[in-house]
Amino acid sequence: MIKKHFSIFLLLLILITFASIVGAILVGSVNISPSIIWDVLCWKLGFTNSLTEASIAQSTIIWEIRLPRILLAIAVGAGLSISGAAIQALVQNSIADPYILGVSSGASVGATAVIILGAFSFLGNWALSLAAFIGALIAVFIVFLLARVGGRTSIIRLLLAGIAISLIFSAITNFILMMTKDAGGMKAVMHWMLGSLAGAKWSNIQIPILVCIAVFLFLYCFTNSLNALLLGEETATTLGISLEKFRLIVIVSVSLLTGVLVAVSGTIGFVGLIIPHIVRMLVGSHYRYVLPSSALIGAIFLIWADTLSRIIIAPEEMPIGILTALCGGPFFIWLLRKEGYTFGTND
Repeated sequence: MIKKHFSIFLLLLILITFASIVGAILVGSVNISPSIIWDVLCWKLGFTNSLTEASIAQSTIIWEIRLPRILLAIAVGAGLSISGAAIQALVQNSIADPYILGVSSGASVGATAVIILGAFSFLGNWALSLAAFIGALIAVFIVFLLARVGGRTSIIRLLLAGIAISLIFSAITNFILMMTKDAGGMKAVMHWMLGSLAGAKWSNIQIPILVCIAVFLFLYCFTNSLNALLLGEETATTLGISLEKFRLIVIVSVSLLTGVLVAVSGTIGFVGLIIPHIVRMLVGSHYRYVLPSSALIGAIFLIWADTLSRIIIAPEEMPIGILTALCGGPFFIWLLRKEGYTFGTND
């Protein structure tokens, strides 16, 4: 894609993102207008001394409930998308996603231990997020350890170890659920495993947002290395890239980001798998274009997926993981059947 055209495309995505934020705030059981949103934002940001049009109840809904949830959706959507794009380049496989390293299953064990067994209960509201994050890191560490052969990381072993560890950790989670007699706890675990942004608060969205921004900037500095990986290991080595060191950097950064996101949102599948494919169809495979486009399109997608999950079976809430699977599954099947689609060619 020509640089000038990409700048216009990126500006368009940014405008759509802001429009999506406003639209998602407007949608809900309580009637809210754009002028009320503006009134609340001006008051909360200190531009005005009091509310002029919005009520206190509307202010609470916008500022304490909907806006944190939307910002978390942006962080999760963008984070999973850039993680998926990076992992696909790393393993040179178009069907890889962030959960291939066992992050999701490890986090599920941690979350189940908190909800069912009461682990880390002394940490209060932070217990679930911390336990899920620790579980994710343990799973990734084991996968990476198993993938090391003769001081080098084998991609085939990495993929196979990820599958094996995912199955083992999933079995542990299922065993804990089978042994519990707490119906409420079992329902809570299942709801968390299917993904939800309902727990978003200002106090727990700051770390995911900061980590997402940091990992994005970090990966963006290595766009040339990611592009080289698409050409094969021999070519990347010829270009002076230290494969072992670079793989370790990407694995650690992506695992950190995915673990943090899973800890606050549960398992939300298909985002990291599908969004990079859509992006490559739009802007080509050059990672200077893929990473920012993936972040914005992933954010837009998850904003509206979460909005639909709130209203589609209202007053109940559909787990967002179900909705992303219903959207992502058919799209991926279509992609597999589409003639002429290729992975890993720089346009």
